[in-house]
Amino acid sequence: MKRRDFVKNATLTALGATLISPLEALAADKVTHFESDDLSPSASLKDDYAVHFLAIGDWGRNGEYDQLEVGKQMGQWAASHPNDFVISVGDNFYPRGVVSEMDPLWHYSFENVYTAHSLQCDWYPVLGNHDYGSDPDAQVRYSKVSRRWNMPARYYTKEVALSKSTKDKVLFVMIDTDPFLFESHKDYCAKQMEWLNTTLKNASADVKWKIVVGHHPYYTVGPRVANIDTLTMRAAFGKTFEDHKVDIYLSGHDHSLQHLKPEGFTHQFISGAGSELTGITKGIAYSKFEASEHGFMYFSINPDKLNVKAINLDGTVLYDTVLSK
Repeated sequence: MKRRDFVKNATLTALGATLISPLEALAADKVTHFESDDLSPSASLKDDYAVHFLAIGDWGRNGEYDQLEVGKQMGQWAASHPNDFVISVGDNFYPRGVVSEMDPLWHYSFENVYTAHSLQCDWYPVLGNHDYGSDPDAQVRYSKVSRRWNMPARYYTKEVALSKSTKDKVLFVMIDTDPFLFESHKDYCAKQMEWLNTTLKNASADVKWKIVVGHHPYYTVGPRVANIDTLTMRAAFGKTFEDHKVDIYLSGHDHSLQHLKPEGFTHQFISGAGSELTGITKGIAYSKFEASEHGFMYFSINPDKLNVKAINLDGTVLYDTVLSK
């Protein structure tokens, strides 16, 4: 960008503006930088990763069950670390979703909880089972009300660039898992599965990481290790994740923080500790980390490696791992 041709805070006279040169202004200590300088707070937070995001789930309880405290810590973390957006892995509104895009729960459980300036970024949500209690499409429509809520459909994709000098990118595939638990939705699920397989199959060679985001886990060490929810997701998505080499499946539903590596290619991360907690089971072989603590996850990505941190409401990093290509 060109340097300023004049100084905006030039002295005004009764006849108009008296213009002075940038060098004169500098000498007078009236300006200290040009438009080409990046003096934003985030400029000093840069690291070796191109993309950063927070992941939170199972949160919408009017600020209760430590939702408010987790939200405050998310804001503090995002203010002191690079962050581009937030992913919500569902159960956005308890106990039965929202009835419309004007439901007061939008304020009680979202707008008035995640108030930090650092969280006024894009949020990319998926639906959870509790979101189906009223009108799930109200959360799609809210995208036209809120600047930061971005949910164009019940399932959708997003690509994010990983470099300014190459075409490398990460592909996010946001899916709608709750209908898979009901036989009455089999046509909807068949259509979604066709879309999911086609989307993953047709991902360009520039896609370095494939991340699928849904609400229900397909593996867990929470209360649902072997219940119908988990087994249904495993049957529905396990082969697709393996066939298309999905790097990460990110979900919620169990109210804890987990990193699981079952047999196969895909890593399962669960970030469902946004408010009320549920228990965990220790000693399961495929678990690399589990904690029943309030908190969220923080992802950092570049073309060659992906870092994941689990952070509790006090800001303590409970777990830190790096996946490499």
